[in-house]
Amino acid sequence: MHIRDATIEDLPAIVAIYNSTVPTRMVTADMEPVSVASRQKWFADHSPDRRPLWVAEECSQVAGWLSFSSFYGRPAYNTTCEVSVYLAREHRHRGLGTEMLRRCIEHAPQIGVTTLLGFIFGHNELSLRLFQKMGFQRWGHLPRVAVLDGVERDLIIVGRRV
Repeated sequence: MHIRDATIEDLPAIVAIYNSTVPTRMVTADMEPVSVASRQKWFADHSPDRRPLWVAEECSQVAGWLSFSSFYGRPAYNTTCEVSVYLAREHRHRGLGTEMLRRCIEHAPQIGVTTLLGFIFGHNELSLRLFQKMGFQRWGHLPRVAVLDGVERDLIIVGRRV
């Protein structure tokens, strides 16, 4: 497994992995798949030196991705990032999420990040366990703030200082 900075050529694979999670109603609040074109600005908002976007490759195929995203968009929060991890179905439960998150934690100080956050649905127990295993603690609980197919869902905010 090789983890590297994403390139624009990776964007279709990144979007495909993201879209594969939409029907599960476990990972994203998007209700419909997104397009590659709609993710161009999001991609451009990432840079290796400030807000990395990484892909994990196996046999030259994108197996997953991790992004550092700015939190709240105001200067006082520049040292805080939201972390998102998405894996292709066939690459889940094999330690890839753990490895990507481990590297994220190690890398954060190099880009001036002191706090990492995750926003995880309360019913997504696998992701909650992954982040907990990596030293994240529950910092917030927003009850029933999302509605997925008519079901109200909680959002859990996890955080870790690095």
